[in-house]
Amino acid sequence: MSIDAQALLGWFDDTARALPWREPDATAWHILMSEIMLQQTPVVRVEPIWREWVARWPVPSAMAASSQAEVLRAWGKLGYPRRALRLHECARVLAAEHGDVVPADVDVLLSLPGIGAYTARAVACFAYGQRVPVVDTNVRRVVARAVHGREPGNPSSRDLAETEALLPVPVPRAARFSAALMELGALVCTARNPDCARCPLPSCAWVTAGKPAAAVARKVQKYEGTDRQARGRLLDVLRDASGPVERIRLDLAWTRDPGQRARALDSLLVDGLIEQTDDGLFALAGEGSAAG
Repeated sequence: MSIDAQALLGWFDDTARALPWREPDATAWHILMSEIMLQQTPVVRVEPIWREWVARWPVPSAMAASSQAEVLRAWGKLGYPRRALRLHECARVLAAEHGDVVPADVDVLLSLPGIGAYTARAVACFAYGQRVPVVDTNVRRVVARAVHGREPGNPSSRDLAETEALLPVPVPRAARFSAALMELGALVCTARNPDCARCPLPSCAWVTAGKPAAAVARKVQKYEGTDRQARGRLLDVLRDASGPVERIRLDLAWTRDPGQRARALDSLLVDGLIEQTDDGLFALAGEGSAAG
């Protein structure tokens, strides 16, 4: 079974969200920023920060000229702040080695800091209209259900080849198909409570099979009380400070478990998100050396 491209594209033309990074004036750099921000983060949280970033850093060299700490502060509470540091590093490489332009070639994109298999293909497809498979959790879910009649399993090396086989042959049509497939998974063929009545596809192997449950139950990722939450609280202190702070400020930010707090602090140092000055103060990346 394949996916009816005409039905999917017709639905996408009629119902696609008016996202700012889909506008014709969005550059490859703007689209790259959106893709980095959207990883594990919903659109509603990303859009206002993305707009601020586009205005502040319209080209890679503008971000490269800013400090790591400035980028981390601007990242705010999007989560997984290592993404911000890697994007800053990527901006520096783009400014220095690529003429301030995000390249179109997937292999070249993969050589950039912080750019993985999904992001490289997303930029090639959505910024440059190339016929490349773009596979995220939404796409994997639609393909698993509509084509294979099951819930998605673990990511596999087969995912790219299977998705590429579904792409229409004409290049412009293939790029729109990739966007539409992702949109279908995000809005209709959702992980929980898929709205099959709204699905534009005339046939779906999963529905035909009686909507079988997943072989392995999905684990719900909690946040409350985790090391990730502790890291976020410590970073909040440093983002809100105008310079390095004493250790007691961090200790007061997470009092429920001193051992967990120490582990979170150590991981932030190892990840390069924060620094310790020579006199024992703590600061965001790039702000500790000048004060130490």
